[in-house]
Amino acid sequence: MATDFHLPDLGEGLPEAELVQWLVAEGDTVTLNQTIAEVETAKAIVELPSPYAGVVTALHASAGDVIEVGSVLISFDVDGAEPEAPTEPAAQVAEPAEERAQPNLVGYGAAPRGAGRPQRRVRSGARPPAASDTAVLEAAPHDAIHAEPADVLRERPRSTPPVRKLAKELGVDLALVEASGVTGLISRTDIETYAAGIRARESSASVPATAPASTTPMDGERVIRIPVRGVRKHTADAMVRSAFTAPHVTTFHTVDVTATSELIASLRSDRSLADHRIGVMAVAAKAVCLALIRHPELNSRWDAENGEILQHRYVNLGIAAATSRGLVVPNISDAEQLTLVELADAIGQLAETARAGKTAPGQMSGGTFSITNVGVFGVDAGTPILNPGEAGILALGAVRRQPWEHRGEIALRDVMTLSLSFDHRLVDGEQGARFLRDVADILREPGRAMLLR
Repeated sequence: MATDFHLPDLGEGLPEAELVQWLVAEGDTVTLNQTIAEVETAKAIVELPSPYAGVVTALHASAGDVIEVGSVLISFDVDGAEPEAPTEPAAQVAEPAEERAQPNLVGYGAAPRGAGRPQRRVRSGARPPAASDTAVLEAAPHDAIHAEPADVLRERPRSTPPVRKLAKELGVDLALVEASGVTGLISRTDIETYAAGIRARESSASVPATAPASTTPMDGERVIRIPVRGVRKHTADAMVRSAFTAPHVTTFHTVDVTATSELIASLRSDRSLADHRIGVMAVAAKAVCLALIRHPELNSRWDAENGEILQHRYVNLGIAAATSRGLVVPNISDAEQLTLVELADAIGQLAETARAGKTAPGQMSGGTFSITNVGVFGVDAGTPILNPGEAGILALGAVRRQPWEHRGEIALRDVMTLSLSFDHRLVDGEQGARFLRDVADILREPGRAMLLR
């Protein structure tokens, strides 16, 4: 029986998604819960499991298409019209059948990664999978990994829709491009560098040796149009909404963090903590959680509809992560309950998942306070914009070794600037300043955290 599968609600009320790639083709036989496609929402890349076992009869969209929720995505020839029961308990309850004909497939019980996926052959001349590919490619069978290059099977190269569009415009085969980042995602820079190399080789073969070959990625089109979709569109909308809704105030404080640097060095030299990467972000996160307990005004939300201020008695700590798809701010639930080591592990896992585009939609909402680390880019300070619905965001500047007054003398010390933006409807200037001072005091003397409760 012919059965259509409509794009389900992927969570958070998102109205549309962009098809990243099909993992099946017309004529393929699929099993229940087999992953059939990857789609990109405004918040994450989501794998779609099949609610049917049968034969694919039609694909109703192509990679790069933006599809509205409820639109027909794929058609099957199945034995029955009703979807079979999922093989695992659903993580989210589907809406009643009388209200929706199509189940909500978020957490529907998809098969483990790699199970039942059709493998694809490497295009002619493509590089064999590198060790870094394991971060983004599904594991191939053991014998396929060690086969001759012509027989090696792998998934389509991973990249974002704008990058694939750029590759198409420049005539670049993604299968020939090496991803330079740790996530394994091919970036715009990778495409432009590869294209520049091709042009350089072509130029050197067609012009006299005295004519320099152009290697700049700015050659070719003078203007490149990039569709504003996915995470970039979501971030832009959120920042505009935040900037024109909440009256922002930013205050700064420069602090001697030498003691924090020494603490981090001591922890990293401890063999029992060798598997945990504890850095300044983790220590600052712990300081923020402790300070929020004393200053709940910074951990609150403005409820305009009911004319109330909601003070949270928990901390869902947002961590801003720069990815190839744009800025995302997933959060760590109940961060105030975690130890320093647990916070460090959570931050590392959160960043890795975000950069791979695998953050669950639920992790992108419900935050109560956020931290962004501009110091990793060599920046000393900034005026961060609030994540919508939150009362405060703290920016960490670069830690610099510089002359500083210490115990009545001038000495070389580790110094960092903290930038706190807050919603002036919820937080008075005095409250914001006291909170920032408490965070700074902990970073200046980590032992002071023992005095807080």
